[in-house]
Amino acid sequence: MELKISIVTCSDTRDLAQDEAGAALEELIEAQGWTVASHVVVRDDVSEIGDAIVEAADERHANVVLTCGGTGLSMRDVTPEATRAVCERDVPGIAEAIRAYSMTKTRRAMLSRAVCMQRGYTLVINFPGSTKAARESWEAVSDQLEHAAQMTAGGGHAK
Repeated sequence: MELKISIVTCSDTRDLAQDEAGAALEELIEAQGWTVASHVVVRDDVSEIGDAIVEAADERHANVVLTCGGTGLSMRDVTPEATRAVCERDVPGIAEAIRAYSMTKTRRAMLSRAVCMQRGYTLVINFPGSTKAARESWEAVSDQLEHAAQMTAGGGHAK
């Protein structure tokens, strides 16, 4: 399956040129032969993050939107709230899998508030903002993205 993946980096301190985690995700997506549908950096603001998710899903027709950053305990970390505001269905297993995998790397993974949800036919997954953690999150779930996107688009299980 040809996947179109959008990246939404949530940061008050970085712009696109400084977005190392987003750049790493672009490389990982392209290494799989998939397409980067869009890559933007928005402020840590519920409305801006939500608008970027909607744009990626509804206008760019991304199968998957990876948010990067804003999943921690700081009061500025609002990516899970923004994701919930614009998505309909919770997909808790993916966020749980990322946390479980990340716990094998650092105990601080338990502090993540990241979520995974569906917006229509698009899967939205919250990744942490550090380059190392974003790569680890990718390692945790990338082998399931094609099947998840197929199922989100209404596909059936292989017989």
